[in-house]
Amino acid sequence: MTGPADVPPAYLDRLRPLCRALPETHEEPAWVGIRWRVRGRTFAHVYTVGPGHPAAGARATATGEPVCVLTFRSPGDEIAGLLAAGPPFFPPGWGTDVVGLALDATTDWTEVAELLTESYCMLAPKKLVARVDRPG
Repeated sequence: MTGPADVPPAYLDRLRPLCRALPETHEEPAWVGIRWRVRGRTFAHVYTVGPGHPAAGARATATGEPVCVLTFRSPGDEIAGLLAAGPPFFPPGWGTDVVGLALDATTDWTEVAELLTESYCMLAPKKLVARVDRPG
């Protein structure tokens, strides 16, 4: 089991402003890593998967080294495209609307911002979604 300290600070430094920019969100420690929620619903979760970790994330990332992963919600029509793209995207093994993303030095943070905004909008009440500045 890992804890919040197992998430590299550089990733938290990138994720926190993206998540906090969304209306009425809060950050909290999860059973592993850190998660961001709106009205009690998790729209983003970051944690480190280590060797021997039986989670789908460990299998999906196919590495013997620890890897930091981000899970988020995605609409059904977008999930297929993300998963078909392959790494760094993977199915975390739970939820029909959840996608995993392995974070590394090549992570596209503009894309992460868009994905997290979409995840938030799937779970937030309509009055909060109306306050979100969505790209496009």
